[in-house]
Amino acid sequence: MELVKRPKVDADHSDTQGLTTDQARALLAAARTDGPRSLALASLLLFNGVRLSEALNASTGDYGHDSGLRTLSIRRKGGKDGKVAVPAPAVEALNAYLGTTGRELVAGTAGCGLPIFTTATGKPWNPSEAFRTVRRLARVAGIEGQISPHSLRHTFATIALHAGTTLHDLQDSMGHADPRTTRRYDRAGQRLEKAAGYDVARALA
Repeated sequence: MELVKRPKVDADHSDTQGLTTDQARALLAAARTDGPRSLALASLLLFNGVRLSEALNASTGDYGHDSGLRTLSIRRKGGKDGKVAVPAPAVEALNAYLGTTGRELVAGTAGCGLPIFTTATGKPWNPSEAFRTVRRLARVAGIEGQISPHSLRHTFATIALHAGTTLHDLQDSMGHADPRTTRRYDRAGQRLEKAAGYDVARALA
């Protein structure tokens, strides 16, 4: 039996198409025009980098406060529980969509336990429909290519790294068990001007 040689896989590379900062802003603008639900989903994916499944599985009871921060408890890949801090733009979008300031949710008076993302009839939003919504928003925003919800997660990671977020903090935010997974998003990792030798030279000067 002849053995088949497997192709070498680069563990530090991701084929997911991400967005530039301008494209991310354009997609958010398209979502805002499309409606509160679209903006809430796009904001949560872009500003928190959560997976589509994590966003769709979250309930109103998962949206609350912790240490003075607005947070969302989510079920991570593999069944582990996690919690993410929700930044102001995503808070505004979620509150507008849910029709609440968020205090009602924390107090347990706004139907806690219901899915955050639902259809007009109150049923959970189907993942395939949410997927198609993200793709449609990308087309409306004039973004070419195969854009998916994971593209927004990818964009969150690359923008965060460019803004100075450490790989360790990004790993925690994205819920990666293996730091090599986070490393795939570090597009600047091979830039010579980022070489660690320069930091050592400055420290020893």
